[in-house]
Amino acid sequence: MTPRLWALLIALSLAWGTSFLTMAVALRGFPPFTIVLARTAMAALVLGLACVAMGLRLPRGRQAWTTCAGMGLLNNAIPFTLIVAGLQFIPSGLAAVVNAATPVFAVLCAHWLADDERLTPNRLAGALTGVLGVGILVGPAAFDLTRGGEALGIALCLGACLSYGLSGVWSRRVKRVGLAPLPAATGQCATAALLMLPLVVLVDQPWALPAPPLEAVLALLALGLVATALAYALFFAILAGAGATNTMLVTLLVPVSALLLGWAVLGEALSPRQVAGMVVIGAGLLLIDGRLVRRAAG
Repeated sequence: MTPRLWALLIALSLAWGTSFLTMAVALRGFPPFTIVLARTAMAALVLGLACVAMGLRLPRGRQAWTTCAGMGLLNNAIPFTLIVAGLQFIPSGLAAVVNAATPVFAVLCAHWLADDERLTPNRLAGALTGVLGVGILVGPAAFDLTRGGEALGIALCLGACLSYGLSGVWSRRVKRVGLAPLPAATGQCATAALLMLPLVVLVDQPWALPAPPLEAVLALLALGLVATALAYALFFAILAGAGATNTMLVTLLVPVSALLLGWAVLGEALSPRQVAGMVVIGAGLLLIDGRLVRRAAG
């Protein structure tokens, strides 16, 4: 990891960290399905223009678009919708902390659904530690009916983590069909937008709602342009220079960025239990990563 790659990693954590804040603010003027549609459509447009400018070929053929559709469903449409729905019940900072459990679900999905990524001892320990962290995070909310809103919000965000984990298994098809990273991101955002369109028309009907406040409009623009389009560009730049393992470190930084933004902009605060859950999830990610374990053993 060179200083440039660390700078890109921190920038990516800030870009993804803003997504929880901007979704929370966008909810003040837009319904959930509309937010997801606008986010993915804006990202698809910007990424598509970037592909054209760089001379990259956009996805072609049934196999390529089937792959993009699967990614659009599992990596965009479902998790984005679940997170923005969860934000109606929990603060943006807490949603970001729950989202940090994504690598735990990714490791478990790869173990159960793929043949070449079995659980090693440190990955198993990391996954179990991460599950413990989620349990601490949820805490009494899972059993206290008077706090059902918090439990539901956390459950929705955990569903997003599972969808992200499943997308990691499906993403193997991207390389198999010969899609370059940026065109693949363009295709998945475009198909996600198409998947969301019927839901927006049938359920949200945003044209019948009152005009949204300016802050919600600006938040929606930032969500699509910064937290999605720019974030994907940063993500693939880091992936090319540092590899998948180093890129995963961003999952440790995103909650911190989101917590700081939620505290500074929305006045949110986390309880000691929620902070403890984040710390335990972080320990699980470090075990999954394995480098600190190998250094200690060496």
